Amino acid sequence: MRQLTEQEQVRRNKLEEISKVCNPYPAKFERTHSLSEASKLDDGTTGVKVAGRVVFARKMGKLSFVKIRNLESSFQLEFKVDLLGEEKYDFFKKMIDGGDFLGAEGEIFTTQTGEKTLRVNDFTFLGKALRPLPEKFHGLADTEIKYRERYIDLIMNQESRDIFLGRSKFYAFLRKYLGEHGFLEVETPIVQTSVSGASAKPFFTHHNALDLDCNLRIAPECYLKECIAGGFDRVFELAKCFRNEGMDPEHLQEFTQVEWYASYWNYEDNIEFYQNFIRELLMELKGTTKITYQGNELDFGSEWNKINYVEEMKKILGEDFLDIDDTMKLKERAAERGIFTIEELTDYKSVGQVIDFIYKKKIRADIIQPTIIYNYPSVLLPLARRNDEDERLTDVFQVVACGTELCKAYSELVNPMQQRKSFEDQLKAKAEGDDETMDLDEDYLLAMEQGMPPISGLGFGIDRLMMLLYDAANIRDVVLFPTMKPRD
Repeated sequence: MRQLTEQEQVRRNKLEEISKVCNPYPAKFERTHSLSEASKLDDGTTGVKVAGRVVFARKMGKLSFVKIRNLESSFQLEFKVDLLGEEKYDFFKKMIDGGDFLGAEGEIFTTQTGEKTLRVNDFTFLGKALRPLPEKFHGLADTEIKYRERYIDLIMNQESRDIFLGRSKFYAFLRKYLGEHGFLEVETPIVQTSVSGASAKPFFTHHNALDLDCNLRIAPECYLKECIAGGFDRVFELAKCFRNEGMDPEHLQEFTQVEWYASYWNYEDNIEFYQNFIRELLMELKGTTKITYQGNELDFGSEWNKINYVEEMKKILGEDFLDIDDTMKLKERAAERGIFTIEELTDYKSVGQVIDFIYKKKIRADIIQPTIIYNYPSVLLPLARRNDEDERLTDVFQVVACGTELCKAYSELVNPMQQRKSFEDQLKAKAEGDDETMDLDEDYLLAMEQGMPPISGLGFGIDRLMMLLYDAANIRDVVLFPTMKPRD
């Protein structure tokens, strides 16, 4: 058992004293107003009951001020000995520390500095904090605390409160917006029997009851399109996904994404829908369509740029790059043109992986303003619809800003014969050593063979979007409880 600090021991001693007077952890407290509501009340309003955590206290002889807080707001309380009486005021001064919870009742007034305040005529002790609050955040050590002990971060850091309050508001907006446009929310399995829906390395697990090796979901795509096959017209899911890949400032192995699918749309319908969605979301959360991310001002309200993926890659790799189906030949082409050396491409085992790596380093990385990238090689997207004029291309778009992907969407492949061929190509890539390929998903193919209408789907990571909206440099800043190594 760890050694208690002096302050922690003092607080435990106070807990014993408080227990002699009242229950230090009562069951409930009846509030009349939230802190935010109380701050809007007229002066002279009486019988107001509020509650919150003490984050600041200025204790003086016969008059003291306390700041209490919750996630959304803070509020000031005034304690006076002539209203509370000597005994209760003395209890307040001696027993209440920063971090404790208080309920207070009284009358609203405005101080000379213009701050709405509750003049307390009675208070209730609601919970003792046995550890003191940190004085402030600074340096690497506090970053560790920020991710491991998010509750402290939320108590102390206004930026974090803004992020996670905004994230909750995002969920509410998303459901409202999609619902108003005819989308129905569903849930699909996290534990699955086939790796499909995206190109990624999965986590594996074992189902004891069925004695079955399974994988954790990397994307909900195939199940959502099975819903469309079953008669859902428009469908979406807020999906926890898992990809057993590297960790960096933009990637975590566990993340949350949204995917929606609409019958009878193509990818151009989704472009328009997504642009409107983002603009209305920004107005809801930020009050403007212009935001700043890592020093760059981004304008989502004006017309977005467009880039033809294949045409840009032709400039880099040559006009015939779509006809190259040998991985080593493509690597040699990249080396000949001075893009990367063979050694720098060693980790990439398939044509698709090589193309994607070059795109991310030579095209995506330089994009700042919101940009629509379209016209992708079909080798990259086995679930996307082939272009009617050239089957080497897919009807796809992606939105990129500040070098990061915000969403990807396409006209879905609904031809079961083409889909089977794409899955078979994935198996060939797997045989070449690409461990991010999909399995041949027979259950999904059965649904396709039952018949599907034209479909367009779109997916995006919520964590990455929150980074952009709240100017966070690290994805862990926008995830409440990111996975961390155990403490030493």
